[in-house]
Amino acid sequence: MKKAVILVGGKQYLVSEKETLRVDLLPAGTKELETSALLVIDGDKTTVGTPEVKGVKVSAKVVEEKVAGDKVRVIRYHSKKRVHKETGHRQKYSVIEIVSIK
Repeated sequence: MKKAVILVGGKQYLVSEKETLRVDLLPAGTKELETSALLVIDGDKTTVGTPEVKGVKVSAKVVEEKVAGDKVRVIRYHSKKRVHKETGHRQKYSVIEIVSIK
């Protein structure tokens, strides 16, 4: 099975064909994504790019947009002051499916 390391949104992901993964929210209206590979693993053969492997393209399609992640709770507390503040944050993600590694 062929695997590749791709760069999406400033982060690197190890992917294979027909795999779905959650990446940072992509710009609105993005339906397809085509990126180059930084590293390709094909069986026992590994090809490392400088910085990209020439001639290898990874294509993906966006399955879902604006998927909310887990809530992160942040508590700010000052001892002996009777002050505390609690806030929360839910990061938005896009779910993509890797179509092919060519």
